[in-house]
Amino acid sequence: MSINGKHHHENDEQFQENEQYNTDNQENETTPSGTEPEESAKDAVNQEQQLADALAEQKDKYIRLMAEFENYKRRTAKERIELTQTAGKDVIVSMLDVLDDCDRAEKQMTIDTDIHHVREGSLLVFNKFRKILESKGVKAMDSIGQDFDVESQEAIAEVPASPEQSGKVIDVIQKGYLLNDKLIRFAKVVVGK
Repeated sequence: MSINGKHHHENDEQFQENEQYNTDNQENETTPSGTEPEESAKDAVNQEQQLADALAEQKDKYIRLMAEFENYKRRTAKERIELTQTAGKDVIVSMLDVLDDCDRAEKQMTIDTDIHHVREGSLLVFNKFRKILESKGVKAMDSIGQDFDVESQEAIAEVPASPEQSGKVIDVIQKGYLLNDKLIRFAKVVVGK
């Protein structure tokens, strides 16, 4: 028994020494030199600085982008104003030729008493005017004899008509016009009933 008791006592001492050794080693592993908390604090500061730098860079990009967008808006608004102010310039310049012809015709009417010459001159001016408008995409609507169309025509009056002319345009009071196949003025018409 004494051997067993002695052996048991030695085992207890060895067990305690092993426990102490393991505890010391665990402390040494987690904080080998006692600098781990300092390093993690430095890492946190570095991460914060990196995030702050990234945020500042994104903010700078955002401010520049907004400034570019504002400049773009100002530039396009100015271009749009200029475009609307000069949109009709091309048409007006081409009409000046017709105006010149009208002035010459008016002057000729005061000199020439022959009605045929005056008529011919006037027809030349009118035809030139129509051709210029057509070249700009303006086209008169053909309405007489067509079915009445509420989308492009305005009925001014209805008159009694034969059964085949019922619901059709009999007369045009004011022509309708298209600009590049888009309606710009309704035709005012007389419809048969």
